[in-house]
Amino acid sequence: MEIESEGKAVDLNYSVQDNEFRQEIRQWLESNLVGNFAQLRGLGGSGREHEAFEERLQWNRHLAAHGWSCVSWPKEYGGRGLSLQQQVIFHEEYARSNAPARVNHLGEELLGPTLIAFGTPEQQGRFLPRIIAVEDLWCQGYSEPGAGSDLAAVATKARLEDGKWIIDGQKVWTSLAHTANWCFVIARTEVGSKKHQGLSYLLVPMDQQGVEIKPILQLTGTSEFNEVFFDGATTDEDLVVGEAGAGWSVAMGTLGFERGVSTLAQQIAFQRELQVIIDLARRNGAINDPLIQDKIVQAHMGLDMLRMHGLRTLSGEQGIEASITKLLWAPWHRSLGELAMAVAGAGGLTVAEAPYQLDELQALYLFSRADTLYGGSDEIQRNVIAERVLGLPKEARV
Repeated sequence: MEIESEGKAVDLNYSVQDNEFRQEIRQWLESNLVGNFAQLRGLGGSGREHEAFEERLQWNRHLAAHGWSCVSWPKEYGGRGLSLQQQVIFHEEYARSNAPARVNHLGEELLGPTLIAFGTPEQQGRFLPRIIAVEDLWCQGYSEPGAGSDLAAVATKARLEDGKWIIDGQKVWTSLAHTANWCFVIARTEVGSKKHQGLSYLLVPMDQQGVEIKPILQLTGTSEFNEVFFDGATTDEDLVVGEAGAGWSVAMGTLGFERGVSTLAQQIAFQRELQVIIDLARRNGAINDPLIQDKIVQAHMGLDMLRMHGLRTLSGEQGIEASITKLLWAPWHRSLGELAMAVAGAGGLTVAEAPYQLDELQALYLFSRADTLYGGSDEIQRNVIAERVLGLPKEARV
């Protein structure tokens, strides 16, 4: 099977070696998701990061001890150096096994590849082995109260004094900051600089005086997002990735890694959520409603479109394609949450237990309301496509 991507044919057929690799990872997961680990199946993920965190951390370290951490990284940096097809296979099989969500995503999928692409040998030698072994957990210091999706408007400042960066400012919507011991922070390091200029990409330890973390209570009743306040926090002079003042390109590189191969596994999780909704519709009779039937068909079609688009973009650059991908899956997943409530009917309005114990579909609905906001709002993604691809006039900005 072939799909056109940027004028080139992408071969989606798997080789004998690829199929053997699929059997290897499938059998390993079956053999290892046993005992205490078996109880972790299906736990974690967006909106559910509070579930069995310490146990999932041990599972993540078990993966690492057997060579299943950072599988996409080149071998010379400690990874498995898997081919693109094998990376797809790994994420697909991991999702199909219903293995628990890993706690090391931000280090493995975002910072690690960023350091491989932009970091110094010293930074790579210091941090990459600890990411692989799941000894360091990372969070992402991008968004701010006055600069959500507009990363170029960050106001957090850092100045260099006596071999240390001194950092002052605030970040918001910082996922898993309360469990992380390091943060990669975008800060303005050149006085008087504006927009994309004068930004630096700093690696900042979280366990220090001058860093305050405040959880943000979400509609789901959980708090995986946080506010982070830097008040005289410090990091070493050499912990800037790329050149000081030239952090914009590094930050954009990280965002490109954010929506890579692992999004195909996300779609398998979406398929599982859709199946839960269909099963409920069959049990409560909602499946007999023509409108519900139509919405289920539309959801199936949308999911197939997401997968085909994901496969099509694998061989291309993840710049503008990342914006297109986000525009496709976020509204689809939000509508899936709405379908869940339509199927649940009046029962979806009451919690399972007081004071606020949500069931799986209620949590899906409430958390999915944020899908079109976090990670770059839909409005910002449309601006990126309009201005950078279509060449339309830039939107008037205050």
